[in-house]
Amino acid sequence: MDSRLTIAGRELAGLRAEKTILLAIAIQLFIAMFSSFLVVGLVSMYDPGALDGAEIEVAAAGDAVGDLERAAAEVPGASVTPYADADAARSAFDRNAADAVVVATRTESGRVSTAVTAPDATVETTVIVVQLRELLRTYELDERDRRAASLDESPLPLPDRGETSPYFSFTYTVLIPVLVFLPVFISGSLVVDSITEELDQGTMELLRVAPVTLAEIVDGKAAAAIGIAPGQALLWLLLLEANGTSVANVGPILALMTALTTLVVAVAVGISAVAPDRRAAQLLYSVAVLVLFGGATAMAGGPANAVARLAIDSADAATGVLVLAYAGIAAAAYLGVRRVVAAQGFGQ
Repeated sequence: MDSRLTIAGRELAGLRAEKTILLAIAIQLFIAMFSSFLVVGLVSMYDPGALDGAEIEVAAAGDAVGDLERAAAEVPGASVTPYADADAARSAFDRNAADAVVVATRTESGRVSTAVTAPDATVETTVIVVQLRELLRTYELDERDRRAASLDESPLPLPDRGETSPYFSFTYTVLIPVLVFLPVFISGSLVVDSITEELDQGTMELLRVAPVTLAEIVDGKAAAAIGIAPGQALLWLLLLEANGTSVANVGPILALMTALTTLVVAVAVGISAVAPDRRAAQLLYSVAVLVLFGGATAMAGGPANAVARLAIDSADAATGVLVLAYAGIAAAAYLGVRRVVAAQGFGQ
């Protein structure tokens, strides 16, 4: 046990030389420390429609402008100014008197045709498009209601819109899983770098000459990589709490991410044994992690979903079973890889 701890301490001491890893940790630390206001900007990319107070001026033309004005009265932040014709509306847009142009005309069949002009590739484009979409959606619903009496059959009712806050959804389904799982990927990358560098520099042979077995070397390196992951995740979650984001079931979340870290470290050790070249090993590791987590995300009970449910305290018995299953799979994977490496060595 002393030899394993010595190797683990050596690995942790060498982290100061891993500038990329330290930068990744610093970025996570920054996000967790200032999540209360960073989440506003992140949500604007995740769901631009969540931005409140965005106002746009629409230059409108055509014989259906009156209906468009009534629809705009129902959309906060949208105002419609009618113009005599489409050329006048586009002229207002060109001189920046309007944010967008909508030309709404009625066809001979009674349909309403709309042609929309919006800015091209500006910072405000996304917000303007979102507001235009809301305006035209409201216009469509008004037209459906107005024409419902002339239909032979009643249309299917539209589902009610949910009232879930996009900030809540983003925080618990994106931000928290990202902060929890990034240390998992970092730990696996650390193991790949550590083992391949030892092999490349020839220091692995020096370690094997010392009174330690290959299994103890693997255990020491894995212990250092696995040990730092839950510490990082706990710090991120505590910083989120300090910023007003309540996180439930911290213990089960850390247990789940520790199990996943063990699994990823086992994959990293196995890849390092098969491909001792650092660049090839890192490439294989990246692909393996993408496949592993991509496949898990496609499952209904994937790790990200489990963390989100645990964080909002909506987990059921199935989630607890899932955590135990991941722990069992991780332990079996690590013990299996450890046994193979101890028997065959690295790069053989």
